[in-house]
Amino acid sequence: MNSATSATDPTTQEKTMNAVVLERRHEIRIRPVPGPGRVGPDEVRIGVHTVGICGSDVHYYTHGRIGPYVVEDPMVLGHEASGTVLEVGADVTHLAVGDRVCMEPGIPDPRSRASRLGIYNVDPDVRFWATPPVHGCLRPEIVHPADFTYKLPDRLSLEEGALIEPFAVAVHAVTKARISPGDVVAVVGAGTIGVLTAIAATASGASRVYVSDVAPEKFAKLRAYPTIHPVDAGEQDLAEVVREATEGWGADVVFEASGNPRAFGSLWEAPAPGGAVVLVGIPVSPVSLDVAAAQARELRIETVFRYANAYPRAIELAASPAVDLGALISATYPFEEAVTAFERGAEARPTDTKIQIRVAGA
Repeated sequence: MNSATSATDPTTQEKTMNAVVLERRHEIRIRPVPGPGRVGPDEVRIGVHTVGICGSDVHYYTHGRIGPYVVEDPMVLGHEASGTVLEVGADVTHLAVGDRVCMEPGIPDPRSRASRLGIYNVDPDVRFWATPPVHGCLRPEIVHPADFTYKLPDRLSLEEGALIEPFAVAVHAVTKARISPGDVVAVVGAGTIGVLTAIAATASGASRVYVSDVAPEKFAKLRAYPTIHPVDAGEQDLAEVVREATEGWGADVVFEASGNPRAFGSLWEAPAPGGAVVLVGIPVSPVSLDVAAAQARELRIETVFRYANAYPRAIELAASPAVDLGALISATYPFEEAVTAFERGAEARPTDTKIQIRVAGA
């Protein structure tokens, strides 16, 4: 038996707690919601410490939907989270009360065909935090499957732990790219995912990484990485810069991390013959792909949807001296100022990389 007493009075577990709730488009409130309930034998209760604001959270706030996912009922926001274990279920052996953890927000059906194949991220029945109709984690406590809860090494802060979720996207993308030591890489888009992908590519052996964006202010967080080279898309063409730097050959791997439909018009000009194009950003509307251009150079095309089996690698890499996730945090708001934090997120300031909300003590 590995059960433990919760740090919270068990008699209060069924009571309400405040949460950050998207009531409808353009309306967020902090208000009571039902508590997470009791802990099952394979679950843990976690006191949430920090939650990052993701672009998807902001998109639900500003647009009320992402593709087929529509906010029809009030929804608790947040899926990038870290915290401290308060209680463990009877069958949990790898975690203990007091452990600092981060949580993988997508829970698949373990019996699904996708899960058995190891691609549980594309399980049609996956339940992902803050994706309608599933509630997120912007609340003081959550109950979560222990198998999707990961202990943080001492070198990582809880704030950095909340960045593991978007970093897992980057690590998954770099893994699918199959980067080799010395590869030249190009990244389109210097938003949070683009920046993290550039960092992951550098840490995975890329000799040079060229990152383009129309807002050069976004490059500030990359100055600590001497092998990452910013390209101001308003002044320079990424493909031309890469070709000039590689004697006309091109990049071994190109990551599209902007999701901007305009980026696809010239996407095939940057990769080298036999290279790879990894689609990380998700366009909000259909885009055109020049298949003939890709075929003419036998480009390998990979697509990325969230991640699968990437959290352990992301944690190990984040804890290495090659990565500094903490430097990407632009601002941290207390729980009671969560609405202000989302309003800032909706502003999309080019100098912001990651905005977080401190939930602990809420």
